[in-house]
Amino acid sequence: MLASAMACAQTVKLSGHVQDRAGLDVAGADVAVKMASHEVFHQSTDANGMFSFEGDPGTYDVSITSQKYAPMKSAMVTFQAGKPEPIVLNSLGAEGWEYGVLVQGGTGLEQNSSFRFLLAGGHLGKVLTPDVGHNMLKGDFEYAVEVFPLWESYTPTFQRLNCPAGATLASQCKGPTTNGGTYRGVSITPIILRWNLTSWKKWMPWLQGAGGVIYTTRKYPGIGSLNVADPSQTGPSADTSVWNFSPQFGIGTHYFFKPKRSIDFSANAVHISSASLGDKNPGVNTGVQFSVGYTWWK
Repeated sequence: MLASAMACAQTVKLSGHVQDRAGLDVAGADVAVKMASHEVFHQSTDANGMFSFEGDPGTYDVSITSQKYAPMKSAMVTFQAGKPEPIVLNSLGAEGWEYGVLVQGGTGLEQNSSFRFLLAGGHLGKVLTPDVGHNMLKGDFEYAVEVFPLWESYTPTFQRLNCPAGATLASQCKGPTTNGGTYRGVSITPIILRWNLTSWKKWMPWLQGAGGVIYTTRKYPGIGSLNVADPSQTGPSADTSVWNFSPQFGIGTHYFFKPKRSIDFSANAVHISSASLGDKNPGVNTGVQFSVGYTWWK
């Protein structure tokens, strides 16, 4: 009798607050709450996105479905007495798409520290999985591509001789000509593998690895010198390539200022290399490139 009375005394009103990533209440969502496979609650959220039930404080298995949002299946939620537990619905799910525009820029590192970069283009991504995991590491997996019709690199200018093989005097060479300066081209990143962290309401951070290709209207980066005795810098084997690759790693976040609209910020560490498609492959460590963008979600 005493044990039964104590168990009853521990049963309190528990509640949850269902919202989307922009912080808007989700009314009319179907909520099912289970404890050890036993259903203890099954109703819809009210006009304020709230639901409540009687039970012991602790962790319950919660499933939520709504017409406007991807279903949340079998999520473990911890409820406390007197405190509505916030639950954020994922409006993307396995069928989610995102498309947006962004501007990106940065500088080089070490010997390339005087290099500057400016990119402008678009992003298209598809979320391939529902939410996976729990707590702060909960997220979904996304595949995306980015295209930058505007790709520019601003580099120092220098003088270069164009010498035939075996030349020993500057008079045997053509030039000098001006090399370096501004390079223009296009870039496409066809492989972006992104993990979106979806536990927050208005923020959705991400981690990603990516690989792209860059085409420039002239061979990049510029190399060469006025030293006739160095055929690797002045001779016919002193060219780079108009094609380069851009392996990269980045972090970023979406900020949902209203439903299915976000402002985006990211930082990407990018390396540029021709994979020896040209005679020379000096590579360019571009350092960190920062971007800001705007995304629409479907």
